[in-house]
Amino acid sequence: MKTTTTPTRRHDLDWLRFLAILILLFFHTGMWFNTFGWHVKNAELTPAFDYWMIWLHYWRMPLLLFISGAGTYLALGKRSPRQFVGERARRLFIPLVFGMFVVVPPQIYFEYIGKYDNYWDFYQTVFEFVRYPGGSFSWHHLWFIIYLLVYSLVALPLLLFVKSPRSARFKAVLYRVLGAPWGMVALPALFILLTQVLLRPYFPEETHGLTNDWAFFAFYGCFFLFGMLFYATPQLWEAVRLNRGYLLVAALLILIPFYGGFLHMREIIVLPMTHREAEVLVDVSAVFLSWFAVITVIGYAQQYLNRPHPWLKHVNEGLYPFYILHQTVIIWIGYYICQLDWGIFAKFWAISLLTLLACVGFYLLCIRPFNGMRILFGMKWQRRHSGKA
Repeated sequence: MKTTTTPTRRHDLDWLRFLAILILLFFHTGMWFNTFGWHVKNAELTPAFDYWMIWLHYWRMPLLLFISGAGTYLALGKRSPRQFVGERARRLFIPLVFGMFVVVPPQIYFEYIGKYDNYWDFYQTVFEFVRYPGGSFSWHHLWFIIYLLVYSLVALPLLLFVKSPRSARFKAVLYRVLGAPWGMVALPALFILLTQVLLRPYFPEETHGLTNDWAFFAFYGCFFLFGMLFYATPQLWEAVRLNRGYLLVAALLILIPFYGGFLHMREIIVLPMTHREAEVLVDVSAVFLSWFAVITVIGYAQQYLNRPHPWLKHVNEGLYPFYILHQTVIIWIGYYICQLDWGIFAKFWAISLLTLLACVGFYLLCIRPFNGMRILFGMKWQRRHSGKA
């Protein structure tokens, strides 16, 4: 009998991808209306969006990177290193280049629409290759793709190691250290915090520019790394599920210092600390919040979401194209919706739902049926059935 070491498909990861992309849809729509800086803003803003969005901000992308770490381990499968690099280039590099020249430019156009007579006048400036914001060349929200590509290539030696029988002792030590609740909660968070203590003084801003973003490159890279290692160690992955109650308690308790510092900075409450001390409190607790929230979600997803659904496979196939498209469509539709004399919440739901319909419709009609478009959006080539017996 032929055996295989390829892991079976995890339906909980599929569900989490779907939920993570759905969160991104509502999060980026909310950026029109909160008081944070963004490419475009509604005329009327509300701090009411800030309070839930600041919490989501610190774990939405870490969750996606953690899932991607596990997914990259799965993607290696039985591929050779050369095959793996080729698969990563096709799935990540091609959509990135396509996105930078086709998908992202409309976002920059709507941000600076008053400077140009039409889209063609603007689009020519993309080929000046001057980086945004000084110019029109950017990967904007597609930073996730280039970061994931770099993480995948850098982690390849470790991937090959944890796939091999030689890693048995390493995995045993990993489980012994991280398998207990205290280790699972504290040690990864402290490791992530250490990267920020070392790098954030030199790279304080989250730029998504790769070469000038080393603190946050390391921050997100930790979640990719832990996603890969936890998934590669079945006992450790199961321990997350078994300890989900402890993880939930940690995820809830960390909200006390996090929101305490945040509300103090907003002068909503007064704590016995300076504004700078409150900033440090928020920054430190945010690191713990990120890890606690991600690992808690993973634990509960294992328990309650690891089950198939008839449409889940088809939905997951379209999530990557949806991610590539969604922010451009949010800005495109939002530009016109935000000119209407509507309330903030009416605009928010209109932009969210119209973006959802537009992206799904474009995917079904223009991407999914055509192999050329499938490749540009990082999907697999679809073989045509001849109908012969």
